[in-house]
Parts: sequence; C-alpha cells; structure tokens
Amino acid sequence: MALLTSFVALSVVADAAPAADLFARENLVAWCIVPFDAKKRGPAERAEMVKRLGFSAVAYDWRKEHVTQFEQEILEYKKHGLRYAAFWDWHDDAIALFAKHGLRPQIWVSVPNIPATAAASPAERIRLAAEKLLPRVRQAATLGTQIGLYNHGGWAGEPETMVGVLCELRDRHGATNVGIVYNLHHGHDHLDRFAEYLELMRPHLLCLNLNGMIRDGERLGKKILVLGQGDLDLGLLRTIRDSGYRGPIGLLGHTQDDVELRLRDNLDGLDWLVPQLDGRAPGPKPTPRTKSTSAK
Repeated sequence: MALLTSFVALSVVADAAPAADLFARENLVAWCIVPFDAKKRGPAERAEMVKRLGFSAVAYDWRKEHVTQFEQEILEYKKHGLRYAAFWDWHDDAIALFAKHGLRPQIWVSVPNIPATAAASPAERIRLAAEKLLPRVRQAATLGTQIGLYNHGGWAGEPETMVGVLCELRDRHGATNVGIVYNLHHGHDHLDRFAEYLELMRPHLLCLNLNGMIRDGERLGKKILVLGQGDLDLGLLRTIRDSGYRGPIGLLGHTQDDVELRLRDNLDGLDWLVPQLDGRAPGPKPTPRTKSTSAK
C-alpha cells in the first residue's frame, strides 16, 4: 500500500541510547514476569527480584487475580527505583492509578483483527482496525501516554498491518502517540524478511523484545527459547544492532518456570552473545537452568 512507503518518523519513538549500550542492563525491560512465574511472586518479591537482576524497568502484564495488586505493584517499583515502562492491554483501574501516581507507561495493545472478506480491501481492513483503536488512542493521549501496537500473531501482528494502522491513525486522525512493540517470539514467520520488516518498523519502535530463535520454532513446539540457545540469535542481534535501533530491549519470562531463573538464563545468553557482535571470544556457552519452550 502506498501509505507504507510514505511514513515518517514519529515523535513517540523511545529515547535513543548509544549503540554500545543497546544491550546494557540499564536499557533492558523485564517482560511477561507476572502471570508467568512458577513461584507466583507478589509485588514486593517481584520488585526485589527485578532489582536484584539489574533491570531498571518492567513491562507489566496481568490476569484477573492481579487487579487488586495494581497499586501495590506501582508502590513497590517506586520503592526499588524501577521504571514502570509499560502496561499490557487496558484496565480502567490501572489507568486511574497511573493518573493518581503521576505515571505515564506505554499501553501495549494488539491491533483489532478485521477478518478478510470479499467486501473488505486491504486498505479497508486497515481503516476499520484504526477506527476501533481510536477511542483508546485518544484516551491515552489525554493521559500523556503512548499506545504500543503489539504483534500478537495473525494479520493483526504483521509488520505491514501495524505500520499501516499507525499511519492511518496519524494521517487521518492526527494521533501522534502511537508506536510499535515487536516480539520475536511472535515473529517466527517473519525471519526471512526480518531485516526488511525491522527497517519498516524502526522509526516507530517503542520496544523490541528478544527470544531464542530457530527456524520454524513455533511449528516445532519451540516458540519460546532461552536467548542464546537458538541458532539464529547471533544473526538477529547483529541485524538489530546494525539497523540503528537504539530503544529499549525486552527480555522474556513467559513460561511457567521460576521467572527469576528464566530471566537469569536470558541474561546469561545475552552476555554470551554480545561480545560476539564485535568478534570477541564469548567464553563457554551457558547451560540454561530452565527448559520450557512454550508459554502455558
């Protein structure tokens, strides 16, 4: 579509970090660590864990049982000097608490799925998806926060779809508070065109979440791997570094292992991969503590 070739960089793109710091601890965001935790930590334990591991920011996901903990989570992050970087989906209680505590986390949401029909052209599907999102986008703007379009699979998670919806919201409706959050674990079908897709999304990326990757991983039951255990990981990290992207990098929990051990495994994998980007010897390949390969 023509609109995909005419986009310009949005003001919502995350603050740039120097290239050398792209994968540094202070640029990392802990993601999928609340429902996905065998130890079912509460807010205090979770904040202590995240701080202990050296993260400075959390993207918060939740289930119904966590709603009553929303405010305590905010308070614990403040207590431990953690940045509340993002909130998954939308909940009115959380939105009220963000206003109360002066927070402006990104709100990560999936693009509404618009089924393909004979009557719906590609452009019409984009238009309808944007219109469905518009009320949330406008509400987020009044709060001074950003909407991050999150690739969660299917048509709605295709890079062309997300960029198209973003451009529709911006160009037709004047929305400048929309960006993109990209997850490698939902991008197995994008691997052959990853560099191209990254270039398309890069001006709009708010966060890029890593995962151990092998070809056809999702179809093989290995959707979620420890970083460094996938044979494509080094090449993907090199592509990310060389793309010019300098925003936040997310590390994934998202299995029912002890999430601290899973995050440690991903940190070990990252520390093993990063020296190799500059041709340095990495040392022995880490042995993961956790083995899960899919979300529950």
